[in-house]
Amino acid sequence: MARSFLFAGLLASSIVFGQQQGGPQQQAEPDQAVTRVPPPRPFVLPPRIGVVTDKELTLQDALAMALANNKDIDGSRIDREKAVNSVSGAKGYYDPRIGSLISYQKNVTPVASTLGGSATGRVTSRNDLADPQFTGSLPWIGTSYQLDFSSSRTSTNNTFAQLNPQYPTSLNFSFTQPLWRNLRYDDNRHRLDVSKKNVSLTDEQFRQRVMQIVTQTEQAYWDLAFAYGNLAVQLEAVRLGRDQDESNRRQQEQGLLAPIDVVAAQRQLATFEVNAYSAQEALTAAENVLKAIILPDRTDPTWSSALIPITPVNVSPPITPLQDAVREGLANRPELAQVQIAAEINQTDNRFFRDQTKPQMDLIATHTNAGLSGIQLPLAPNPFTAGLVSLSDRINDLSLLAGLQPLPSTGGGSTGGLPPMLVGSYQQSISNLFSGNFPTTVVQLRLSLPIRNRTADANLNNSLAETRRIRNQRVQTEQAIEASVRNAMQAVESSKGRLESARVARQSAEEQYQSEQRQFRAGTSTLFLVQQRQTDMITARSQERRAESDLGKAIATFELSTGTILQTNNIQLR
Repeated sequence: MARSFLFAGLLASSIVFGQQQGGPQQQAEPDQAVTRVPPPRPFVLPPRIGVVTDKELTLQDALAMALANNKDIDGSRIDREKAVNSVSGAKGYYDPRIGSLISYQKNVTPVASTLGGSATGRVTSRNDLADPQFTGSLPWIGTSYQLDFSSSRTSTNNTFAQLNPQYPTSLNFSFTQPLWRNLRYDDNRHRLDVSKKNVSLTDEQFRQRVMQIVTQTEQAYWDLAFAYGNLAVQLEAVRLGRDQDESNRRQQEQGLLAPIDVVAAQRQLATFEVNAYSAQEALTAAENVLKAIILPDRTDPTWSSALIPITPVNVSPPITPLQDAVREGLANRPELAQVQIAAEINQTDNRFFRDQTKPQMDLIATHTNAGLSGIQLPLAPNPFTAGLVSLSDRINDLSLLAGLQPLPSTGGGSTGGLPPMLVGSYQQSISNLFSGNFPTTVVQLRLSLPIRNRTADANLNNSLAETRRIRNQRVQTEQAIEASVRNAMQAVESSKGRLESARVARQSAEEQYQSEQRQFRAGTSTLFLVQQRQTDMITARSQERRAESDLGKAIATFELSTGTILQTNNIQLR
């Protein structure tokens, strides 16, 4: 029974095998009828949009163009210029100032008696004043000073005036000296110190921005180098695919390959063409990124040029020990220098706000020399004794008849009793002024003791809290530098290893592809394996180009992390 089942199974198997053997022969013609071999198709990579010329570009040329044309660097220069101007502005507080007061005044005063100086019921006076001033402050101990010279011409119809017009003059000098608050440090010196520190801060910010732009330029340069290399690899893949397609078509015509193998080669070729178009697009994008960094504006003619990087990657960068690299980063990184400057600014804040908590005590001294002169009025009756003139004359006449002395004069002249030094023109008043005959000296001590000075205390406490925050920021910055240096060193070492492995992978892939080609020609391999080896080889070549670019970018990042990127590229900041 078992034998009958075995025989029936073998018979069934032989029937199925016979059907399978006869099936393809019967279906061969229909398969060949539906498998149509596509005609050869030309491939020409179109020119890139807006690119009409070629321009070779070294890395140093790209860096020089970026430093000369990049708007971010120009903006940092403007910030530094503004900081320098702020220092000049803070010093301007100590610039002496010259001013002047010129006025004209006319007064008409009503009077109700002859004792008011007028019998008409009003006194009219006119005053012309000129008062030039010279003021300023000293930048050392908070002293402020003022010197002014006042001179005027006064005329009046007052009957009591003995000089008309008069020329009063005065020379005044005063200064204010803080004795406690604002003696050692005040708001003006604080603002000047902060302005100077801000110049150093903008210097470090400028250096940091330059370092960042240099790093961006290098990375964009190596991305462009990869884009060119990758496009070359993809175009080589198109060439290999076209050669394979032509070979398959010849073998198909000779009956050595089925039409489907030609279709497979055509599909592989189309895939390579797609990759070539994508590589050209990536090249244009990478080139425009670099152009945006190094060109001054959109009208520069270099936008119409293809930038061809010609500087090779340094595949053997110098190896720096970790601790030396970290030490360089801590010494050269502008971020840490900025934290240090912020700490120094905070120290000036602490000093100023601590000084503002003190009581205010100022010494104020004023010295004045005065001068006066005027035109002598003609002799006129004394308004107080004018009514007694006739009586005085009668008494004097009787005194003469009696042999007595006449009565003494009552000072009836309007200039009676005036010293000669007060009679004269304006020059006489100036002479009296500088003779020092009429000095006035005033010394004052002004004291202000606030019962509570909560504003100053709050400002000081905030400044002390900022001190702690800056201290923490310094620790965080040092840790960030430590981490960035370690990461950058690892990236360089890993990039070097990837490049070496990528080269080995590319060489091995090329050997495998050549071997598979030889086996295919000998009939011991298939087209599928040849295409697979071809794809692997193209991928390995592209990975090698990417590894070279990554190494260049890793070196630039390492130089940025240690703060040596400017020295490495011989860049001097001005």
